[in-house]
Amino acid sequence: MSEDQKTPVEKLVTGIEGFDLIAQGGIPKGRTTLVSGTAGSAKTVFAAQFLAEGIRKDGAPGIFVTFEETPEDIRKNMLSMGWSIAEWEEQSLWRFVDTSPHPEIDVIETGEFDLGALLVRIEYAASQIGAQRIAIDSLGAIFSRFANTSIVRSELHRLASALKVMGVTVVITTERTQEYGEIARFGVEEFVADNVIILRNVLEDEKRRRTIEVLKFRGAGHQKGEYPFTVLPDQGVVVIPLSAIELKQRSSQARVTSGNVELDRMCGGGFFRDSLILASGATGCGKTLMTAEFISGGADNGERCLLLAYEESREQLIRNAIGWGIDFEKHERQGLLRVVCAYPESAGLEDHLIRMKREIDQFKPDRVAVDSVTALERVGSRNGFREFIISLASFVKHHEIPGLFTATTATLMGGPSITEAHFSSITDTIILLRYVEMLGEMRRGITVLKMRGSKHEKDIREYSIDEHGMHIGKPFRNVVGILSGKPEYLSREEADRMGNMFQD
Repeated sequence: MSEDQKTPVEKLVTGIEGFDLIAQGGIPKGRTTLVSGTAGSAKTVFAAQFLAEGIRKDGAPGIFVTFEETPEDIRKNMLSMGWSIAEWEEQSLWRFVDTSPHPEIDVIETGEFDLGALLVRIEYAASQIGAQRIAIDSLGAIFSRFANTSIVRSELHRLASALKVMGVTVVITTERTQEYGEIARFGVEEFVADNVIILRNVLEDEKRRRTIEVLKFRGAGHQKGEYPFTVLPDQGVVVIPLSAIELKQRSSQARVTSGNVELDRMCGGGFFRDSLILASGATGCGKTLMTAEFISGGADNGERCLLLAYEESREQLIRNAIGWGIDFEKHERQGLLRVVCAYPESAGLEDHLIRMKREIDQFKPDRVAVDSVTALERVGSRNGFREFIISLASFVKHHEIPGLFTATTATLMGGPSITEAHFSSITDTIILLRYVEMLGEMRRGITVLKMRGSKHEKDIREYSIDEHGMHIGKPFRNVVGILSGKPEYLSREEADRMGNMFQD
């Protein structure tokens, strides 16, 4: 076996956040990668970002071959991503090869199609700046101008072969007419490239959701399946690689306070320092109060706390906290609290997730609370929300800090929710808050349903709320069916009989 046969395919790090993880190191170096997608799937952004990241991180010059948009349009469009292409052109780091159509010039097909002239222009531009990366946008424009697709295909093979000889790494975009089906519009583009990446912009439950899939890397490994991604104004494409989530975080026996002495007692001494806590209950039952006490309890101990709120504004949260005897503004002045509020519909789930991660990375909190996760269900599909929950929980867990998440149940008396269904298996602690109707009076009950690695109370205890916060009292007695939302009051004789049954 020769040395070439023993050497694995070398990968080139693209620099596109999250993508290199699912690509297991980047795209194959010195080869051609086809990026196919429908309208609005961010093909041009991906191609431009491939060049931009090469320049920003490695100083690698690149060439952008455009068949559709003019260089001026691309310069303007990519400024919103924070990429000053004009400056890179002045520094000989970016060069356009412009083959975009001009309105005043009619294209007339008079002979066999030949990419020879284009290849000469690319080779000349590459030699001028020492190009290492090339982006071609897009193949569909070539096929739409010429009728004989077989000749175009052979010319594209010629172009790909010539680029490989040049030793550059190439990304070529192409269009497809549907999200699932033929890889590209004309059915031949994928055979030109060594590698194929598919971008999708699927409409699910009246909401758009972008995903990326590495369909093939010839001779190189990659993660299988679709992964969500978003396009941020200041960054470009950001992929959310669920496959990169690893169970490597350490486990701690140290405890932190919940902010409520009685709840700490119910949990066996407080929450574990690296635990995820889900507080679930109906609207108005005290979830935001529990969040406020959790944040205040940390700040009172000198911990940095981050509160991410999606149902109330900062002013509302501060007013509510004052009503419970908690001073959020004092904690902010001390630099121990950061409150970030956003309306769920202001962005997609992927955008919210990226912003949450940025806030955590920048503020470096000792604890974080999200109130409420359920509010974010409205802006994503069921599958997208599941991926969001897994990614968020794993990110917080990776930082080994306690995270409190609130979820709203479907009915006033309790019942399952989408949030609980996705969150319950990955959280360490679940606290249920329930309304309890007894003898014509509405009361409240709290229980610790689950707590990994620790003993905890099993009782359902009554609690009340006043200007001093949450007061947890004694367990309910002679009442069954609280968690199911159908509480029943038992007589002393019935309660004693049931107690004897369990003892037997």
